[in-house]
Amino acid sequence: MDPTMITNDLKNPVRSREQIRQAMHDAFKANDPEAFTAAFEEMTQRIALDIQESVAQDTERADDRALEARGVKPLTSEEKAFYKTFQQAVLARNPKQAIENANLVMPESIINRVFDELQTDHPLLRAINFIPVNAKVKIIINANGYQAAQWGELCDEIVKEALAGFSVMDATLCKLSAFLPVCKAMMDLSPVWIDNFVRQTLYEMFANGLEEGFVTGTGKNQPIGMDRQVGAGVTVVDGVYPKKDKIAVNDLSAGTVGNLVSLLAVDPNGKPRRVRDLILIVHPQDYFKRVMPATTIMAPDGTFRNDVLPYPMQVIQSPAVELGEALFGLGYRYAALAGSSRDGNIEYSDHYRFLEDERVYLIKGYSNGLPLDNNAFLRLDISALEPLAYKVNIVDQREPSDDATLSSLKIGAKALTPAFDPATTSYTAATTDATNTVTATPADAGAEVEVKIGDTVIANGSAATWAAGENTLTVTVTAEDGSTTKTYTVTVTKS
Repeated sequence: MDPTMITNDLKNPVRSREQIRQAMHDAFKANDPEAFTAAFEEMTQRIALDIQESVAQDTERADDRALEARGVKPLTSEEKAFYKTFQQAVLARNPKQAIENANLVMPESIINRVFDELQTDHPLLRAINFIPVNAKVKIIINANGYQAAQWGELCDEIVKEALAGFSVMDATLCKLSAFLPVCKAMMDLSPVWIDNFVRQTLYEMFANGLEEGFVTGTGKNQPIGMDRQVGAGVTVVDGVYPKKDKIAVNDLSAGTVGNLVSLLAVDPNGKPRRVRDLILIVHPQDYFKRVMPATTIMAPDGTFRNDVLPYPMQVIQSPAVELGEALFGLGYRYAALAGSSRDGNIEYSDHYRFLEDERVYLIKGYSNGLPLDNNAFLRLDISALEPLAYKVNIVDQREPSDDATLSSLKIGAKALTPAFDPATTSYTAATTDATNTVTATPADAGAEVEVKIGDTVIANGSAATWAAGENTLTVTVTAEDGSTTKTYTVTVTKS
């Protein structure tokens, strides 16, 4: 039997979660609500079947400590009370009235745990900036970018005030809603397992909805995606933000990546900013077909290394990205707003899936998101991305230098007569010191310098010891070519 398939009680095949997620993304992009609904129903069946299998493996009731050891998170007292009330209302003779009387509102801790799991399991959601908010909020953004103070003397008056320009953006939360077809038999399970089902279903709902919205949302009753233009001068038609123009990328060499990063390294005002938290988002198929071959090299030991890029970044796979495209940008410059569930009442119907003996519940969540500036993300065309290939450049060997001159010659702080000039080779100097440090600097770094006092060689940059009267200092420079030489002589008179 194919391990990615399973059969439910009605003998209908239920695919794996990854397969169903892809189907949900495809339906979203095709604007096909019927296909999306069918895929989501299949997802809830998949989750229910997984939980039923897990429950079947429990031969005895487990306390919280045992459940926690098995990876099941114990419920808080508020969560237990919620699920017990929910369970009693569902199994009541008049469940609709019981639910209405109970005024069931999902505890905020459940949604918080869902978002924690989302950020743990979805690298895209982990890489951006999640902000917990309520209802309508204002986001304050520093719009002035880079500023510099002005230098001056210690007691000068302060001549430059560091003014920070700020812009304010309104962000109203949008509703993410989903229905949960629940097998009535599941209501006989413990609150822990019901919680497991509810959280997993919410997780799938949010995971698909958030990724689609954050990547390519139009801004109309949904987030503004990373692939959209934002900011001053952008024409928004009927609430829909236009997509960014694509940049063709044929390779991921250091030069290409450097050019792309340079576009992100300035804000919309042209002022430099810190580059960090770089992310490259691609469709899973594009990753294996295009990005992986373009970022994989073979090590000397014959093993392969993946995601080898010339600058630190995280490569993230998401079905929300169009095939042949990629998004490249600063993860921290996308603000994802996560709303609480305080007003998310649970509703249900026994009629929608009556024949399937399932009760359909409606659960709502709230979120929004937007890029903080128009330079934070780039939309790339990677349809012609080429595999990584080793390049061998043949470079002619450089001719060794024949420069045997000095750029500087110093004997302590003593003056040379005449003043030093690289073309002049004979000098005189006077000193009353017993020693002076001799420093001879070659004009070419490849040249070698030999310093002598009379016939005694001393190290360049060390102290020379003088005898009374005249001393002959000789500095011989041998050019990089090994044959060209030049000798500087200084007659040092010690009195």
